[in-house]
Amino acid sequence: MPEGSKTGDGKKSDEDWRRALSPEQYAVCRCGGTEAPFSGEYWNTKTKGTYHCAACGVPLFSSDTKYDSGSGWPSFWAPFSEDAVAEKRDTSHGMIRTEILCAKCESHLGHVFPDGPPPTGLRYCTNSASLKLVPSGD
Repeated sequence: MPEGSKTGDGKKSDEDWRRALSPEQYAVCRCGGTEAPFSGEYWNTKTKGTYHCAACGVPLFSSDTKYDSGSGWPSFWAPFSEDAVAEKRDTSHGMIRTEILCAKCESHLGHVFPDGPPPTGLRYCTNSASLKLVPSGD
């Protein structure tokens, strides 16, 4: 997908996204970039709460489903709700993978792999730059 071509909910232009997001968030969320492993804000976070889309604020993952996958990126075994995350076939970089996107604004989150823990067996491998943690009150 060409740089900045995602329009998501159709309400924001590319320039609006550039203004709303940090350069790193824009590169990841709108251009499909990836942060380096073990470098993102949330890869090793143990704080309880809900991880929201950094671009549009929709809840994407709960800390209750976060686990240490050893990959260097925040990993979850399930999304916050059945309709929070969309999937798309990704054949870039000579691989066949499943890209995960925010279902509301189509921001790139990362990829899902079939090597996660029970009960789903899935690993939603996400970029910290695409997330915003809202800590729970307890």
